[in-house]
Amino acid sequence: MTRLAQTAGLNDVQREILATVRDFVDKEIIPVATGLEHRDEYPTEIVEGLKELGLFGLMIPEEYGGLGESLLTYALCVEEIARGWMSVSGIINTHFIVAYMLKQHGTQEQKDTFLPRMALGEVRGAFSMSEPALGSDVSAISSKGVQDGEEYVLNGQKMWLTNGGTSTLVAVLARSDEGHPEGTAPHKSMTTFLVEKEPGFGEVRPGLTIPGKIDKMGYKGVDTTELIMDDLRIPANRVLGGTTGRGFYQMMDGVEVGRVNVAARGCGVAQRAFELGVSYAQQRHTFGKPIAQHQAIQFKLAEMATKVEAAHAMMVNAARKKDSGERNDLEAGMAKYLASEYCKEVVEDAFRIHGGYGFSKEYEIERLYREAPMLLIGEGTAEIQKMIIGRRLLEEYRIQG
Repeated sequence: MTRLAQTAGLNDVQREILATVRDFVDKEIIPVATGLEHRDEYPTEIVEGLKELGLFGLMIPEEYGGLGESLLTYALCVEEIARGWMSVSGIINTHFIVAYMLKQHGTQEQKDTFLPRMALGEVRGAFSMSEPALGSDVSAISSKGVQDGEEYVLNGQKMWLTNGGTSTLVAVLARSDEGHPEGTAPHKSMTTFLVEKEPGFGEVRPGLTIPGKIDKMGYKGVDTTELIMDDLRIPANRVLGGTTGRGFYQMMDGVEVGRVNVAARGCGVAQRAFELGVSYAQQRHTFGKPIAQHQAIQFKLAEMATKVEAAHAMMVNAARKKDSGERNDLEAGMAKYLASEYCKEVVEDAFRIHGGYGFSKEYEIERLYREAPMLLIGEGTAEIQKMIIGRRLLEEYRIQG
């Protein structure tokens, strides 16, 4: 049969990259993913394999040692990786966002220093906006950076860092009031600081502590952590772009492409859930025939496949819009919202098809059932996406006069 979620208009290089990634996923990720996930074990060998494939530098320009590929190529690779194990795509995503922010907003010195090593996976990125009391209100950030001569002193506590332990470069969003008079809008007095550190947990450099992994319902294997800054000193040349007050816009640019990534993850997990559901439905017999021959199951499979196709189409559209150089916050918001919601529904339908066995850890669908909810909140909740979508629609359809 024709596989779901095919993408028209790809060139030979893109098709070759995707075929290589799919083969890697089928041989190196799917057979070991559930075991690693149940042990909450970091997928070291898988990550080394991704380095060899060049995926850590997929969108980094060739002049810095990367492959110079498009957001679409990257998103389609993420879709394939998430189909194998969503946690692995998370390891790539935060690295990719930091590399993208450096490419778009970094000084030449910052690009020269970090991008070649990021392309090889030698420097691994994480980015940090959220705080324990923050939620979706980014303007309420309380972490602060204060200039002291040729350095900045950072204080505060950050939350939900993917790659917090294994990363060696963290893009941290904090307030920086110097040069921004009282009354300045909160988002205009934020700065992105590039914080270098050693991998691991505990005090990873003077003034910087990574307490340990947060124990999660799903999305295991990847290290999700807090980050505590206590008079952390960094050089002034580690302000992203060299100028304070631009951090909010830089982070939102990164999150925008991150939302395409989360949409791609939703597509990948939904595809895998459909594969598991349609396979099990042909093997499980009730009332003398495979349950796939029962109309109720066929209806469910039809709905699942349609959702997989619809989410994939919206994700591809959002990626292509960004690649064209156009604003894509509307398309990225729609894609992230639809793909994450449909992913949840497709996974639940596959879970139902498995019946009681879906509740057993012996079956892969049990893992997917715990992983899908993360996509509902990662890179902005459904409610945040609806706010973005609604505001953009009113801009486009504003009544004149």
